[in-house]
Amino acid sequence: MNEKITGFLVTNPWKIIILTLLVVMASGYGAKNIRLNADYRAFFSHDNPHLQSFENLQDQYNKVDNILIALVPEDGQVFTPRILGLIEELTEESWLVPYSRRVDSITNFQYTFSEEDDLIVAPLFEEVASLSDSEIEKRKGIALKDPVLAGNLVAFDGGAAGVNLTINLPGIEQAKEVPEVVGYVREMVAKYEEAYPGVGFYLTGVTMTNNAFPEASQQDIKKLYPVMILVILVLLFFSLKGMWGTLATFSIVIFSSVMAMGIFGWPGVAVTPTTLSAPVMIMTLAIADCIHILMSYYQGIGRGLHKQKAMIESMRINFQPVLLTSVTTAIGFLTLNFSDSPPFHDLGNIVCIGVLAAFALAMIFLPSVMMLLPSKKVSGSFSESKSMQNISDFVVRFHKRLLLGMSVVIIFLLSLVPLNTLDDNTIEYFDWSIDFRSHTEKIAETLTGVQSVNYSLSAGGEMNVADPEYLATIDAFAEFLRSQPEVRHVNSFSDVMKRLNKNMNSDNEEFYRVPDSRALAAQYMLLYELSLPYGLDITNQVNTDKSATRMMVSLDKKTSIEIIELDKRASKWLDENAPAYMATEGASTSVMFAHITERNIKSMIGGVVAALFLISFIIMIALKSVRLGLISLVPNLVPTGMGFGIWAMYDGQVGLSLSVVMGVTLGIVVDDTIHFLSKYIRAKREMNLSSEAAVNYAFHTVGVALSSTTLVLCAGFMVLTLSPFSLNAEMGLMSAITIALALLVDFFFLPPLLLLLDKKKIAA
Repeated sequence: MNEKITGFLVTNPWKIIILTLLVVMASGYGAKNIRLNADYRAFFSHDNPHLQSFENLQDQYNKVDNILIALVPEDGQVFTPRILGLIEELTEESWLVPYSRRVDSITNFQYTFSEEDDLIVAPLFEEVASLSDSEIEKRKGIALKDPVLAGNLVAFDGGAAGVNLTINLPGIEQAKEVPEVVGYVREMVAKYEEAYPGVGFYLTGVTMTNNAFPEASQQDIKKLYPVMILVILVLLFFSLKGMWGTLATFSIVIFSSVMAMGIFGWPGVAVTPTTLSAPVMIMTLAIADCIHILMSYYQGIGRGLHKQKAMIESMRINFQPVLLTSVTTAIGFLTLNFSDSPPFHDLGNIVCIGVLAAFALAMIFLPSVMMLLPSKKVSGSFSESKSMQNISDFVVRFHKRLLLGMSVVIIFLLSLVPLNTLDDNTIEYFDWSIDFRSHTEKIAETLTGVQSVNYSLSAGGEMNVADPEYLATIDAFAEFLRSQPEVRHVNSFSDVMKRLNKNMNSDNEEFYRVPDSRALAAQYMLLYELSLPYGLDITNQVNTDKSATRMMVSLDKKTSIEIIELDKRASKWLDENAPAYMATEGASTSVMFAHITERNIKSMIGGVVAALFLISFIIMIALKSVRLGLISLVPNLVPTGMGFGIWAMYDGQVGLSLSVVMGVTLGIVVDDTIHFLSKYIRAKREMNLSSEAAVNYAFHTVGVALSSTTLVLCAGFMVLTLSPFSLNAEMGLMSAITIALALLVDFFFLPPLLLLLDKKKIAA
């Protein structure tokens, strides 16, 4: 950095500080426009084919956004007057929930039967208080055998039941609409919990999933930010061995986060829990610049320099490496814009802004503020470390053995990478502290499937769903799906038509099959529709012109791979057995999330590769050495691969969170390499030292700083593991592992590589 500029900064501190505060306040004011996004669709790009399929399905039929209220009596008996009365009362009140379009339960289920030549359609359990025990027992048998109810709104064993609310949000301000609905339902349920002790109430569904995202965000804000601030203060104090440097650095950490969120927030954006991890990352990354500058500053003071001279010298030797590390870190995070999931675009852009803001503050604000703070007494041996000297001597002495040994370790860990599988489970995105997770797990255990796949099968024309051949085909497809191990329940329109055919033939069980005549089927369907009460029509299963039907398949709690495999088997069955009926691919939120990891990795690869070559090119230009630029590729590439090798032994499941780790860590991993190489080259060019002595000099001058920054970075990313949102927690853990491995590689593999490949002296 130009000495005149640095001189101006250190001689006019008050002007710089006041100007900085004004810029921080002006940019940070935009943070007030940030709002939480309460829509799972935020995780998918508009051109995502699985999102488009799902949206097309919702355009044809009723929306599947819902809240399922599960009731689980302690005695495992749903079919008692008390519990049935509760379900009936809760069903009626659920119609009053804001944006509620439909309510389904075993009490208002439209049971059909024949009475002479008439079709009777009536609620299965109505005015429960007036029903005798024998009548309840009779209707219990009907409920547990009906394919629409059993395994869906009542457990197969009768131990739990559900009230399902179909929610139709306006979508104008979903961030307000979702909490409004969920808050209303929770208050309503709380009232029944108090009135009905001994009954467990559990909530799940698409709307509850939407609400879980902002709830996780709020927990992150309450839990992660205070912990992160405490960690930063403690680590800074021990790294810088003093209070004033700690306070100066901490102010930059806060300012850079405020500026990033403010600048990003000015347009008025909606963020997800993934995006809200950005301040934690920025706080972590902002520290590194300050530590390098302050350690060199304290070294100068230890050598007897006046603090202004010490700061000017520190800025001279650190400007280039700090600039390079900031630029490469920003480039790494910008690769997240290649992600197929928009929240990662936001995360990358916010952190990029924060990193560049931290660089500007470290270059401008830090020198000025340090001039106003008391300078502590520093010995000439500040930052010298006997352990670092021992490491340097060890590396130089045994560099050939280290090169071989580290190569074996690296190759071994890289060989484990293929053992990872691209898999995920959306329910496990949230830990047990989020009610959605515990409630959903309980419902999966006691009542019904908590994930789903929907298929729309076209009959080829208006009113063609009444065609007997079509009905027979979708019935066969339903039976195929019921035979699959992942499936808990299948809701098919063919079941309705089979029941109507039986009813219209004096309830003779022999006629429980699809009608033989299209005319009869059409008559049955019309008669049934006319008999249904308002809000309980068949538009959840049949589209408006009756040219297609929807089949809703409820799954047990399954991973992405299992959902995709089921969808493949279903598609194969349709291709082989129903080629005449154009069927959509499986569509649902579960299917969308099942495919997002693979799509995300594929979309990220090109961006990461391009960024890697760009970063390497920048390093070559900055270091003025093609050879060293090429050498730097190795320590920049292998830490992430080694991290995934360790992950294969630790977990082996790579989901959405880990699909972006290479982009997150790429620029950070490069930082250590740049700082080490910059000191190594300085020793060779300015001091004319040999490669061995240059390695020793690099360890001596920057080893402690690299160790400190790595410790801070790892601690910062480990804070993310406290998040109740697994995308943040897993990304934080994997990033910390990768950053730690980067230091290991830069200490024990890069120097031996330099000693082997860079024996010649570098021309000044």
